[in-house]
Amino acid sequence: MAHIAWLGKKSPFCGNVTYGLTTTEALRRRGHEVSFIHFDTPAASLGQVAGAARGSESHGEDQRDDINPEVALPYLVKSQVYTIPSPGAQRELRESLERLQPDLVHASLTLSPLDFRLPDLCQQLGLPLVATFHPAFDASLRNLSGGTQQLTYQLYAPSLARYDRVVVFSELQAEVLARLGVPESRLAVIPNGVDPERWAPAAAGAESPELQELRQRFSGRRVFLYMGRIATEKNVEALLRAWRLVQPAGCTLVVVGDGPVRQSLMQTYGAEIGVHWWGYEADPARRLALLQLAEVFLLPSLVEGLSLALLEAMASGTACVATDAGADGEVLEGGAGIVISTQGVTTQLRTLLPVLRDQPVLTAELGRRARQRALERYTLSRNIDQLERLYAELVPQGSLAA
Repeated sequence: MAHIAWLGKKSPFCGNVTYGLTTTEALRRRGHEVSFIHFDTPAASLGQVAGAARGSESHGEDQRDDINPEVALPYLVKSQVYTIPSPGAQRELRESLERLQPDLVHASLTLSPLDFRLPDLCQQLGLPLVATFHPAFDASLRNLSGGTQQLTYQLYAPSLARYDRVVVFSELQAEVLARLGVPESRLAVIPNGVDPERWAPAAAGAESPELQELRQRFSGRRVFLYMGRIATEKNVEALLRAWRLVQPAGCTLVVVGDGPVRQSLMQTYGAEIGVHWWGYEADPARRLALLQLAEVFLLPSLVEGLSLALLEAMASGTACVATDAGADGEVLEGGAGIVISTQGVTTQLRTLLPVLRDQPVLTAELGRRARQRALERYTLSRNIDQLERLYAELVPQGSLAA
């Protein structure tokens, strides 16, 4: 088994955080040692290992786990999108890696200046370096958000070319990076995955207390659901405009999440048109219950990577409608859901919403197909199998179990 130093995020909540926590948890279940290095600001222990690092002395009061130590790095600014580390973060990271002595470093890139320095640092320490590159994209550059994200890809490509491997979520994303000069031999397409036992339809006659509570709260109304960040690139207002135009009878649109445009949208679109603003939901059991309750999951994004929320909805047996931004259209193609263009989202949804309201048999069938697709292609187990094969290519013989 390998000792993996995982550099990523634990807060604020976003897809990168979910990816890091679920992947490292699954790697630990496979028997790997994982040291989670993330940006945090504990009062007296910046950069210190939280627990013993392979026989070294433990540090301070931050000791938590001798087998899977954590490291806290200082930062100046941290958001759902990017991170600005403190000036001493690179030194703290180097010292931590020297103490931990991992077999490899896997960086779930946080859009931080440190991302560009990692290849040199790991080369100096003799450590294989893997990146997971998350930024959303629209390969067709059909809108301003897509163009802005393309600049991110152009900025990162020269540095990514120096990583030993770069994990991306779709063939489309790999093609974008290859066109920008990242060698194809260093690109690994490993889609996000979800645990289909955790994210599953409600069992007949055995509903969770959370689901029962939600059924009472919405008192028989049919639920359409958006779950994700409330930000410009997520294009939530296009969905809200369509909902206001249609206002499907007997239905509620539940908007779960937080973000920079939430407050302004709440002032314009509210309960009078059947919109319920849920806010941020940290409890996985309640998020699952919301997906189980919903008849339709809607994702109107202008740019995407591969949405974990979409995969969770699919595994939960919820009918899914998403734009073809990023890899989301690739996930739903061939009848696993309804794919719409990023252009004219409001017009398309205005046509679709009455159909979805009037055809519960259709939404049930779409939910069944969505779960089947998730089981076939997007399980966490499949994701970890592929990661282990990638690690085996980089780690000296004997560190990884056969």
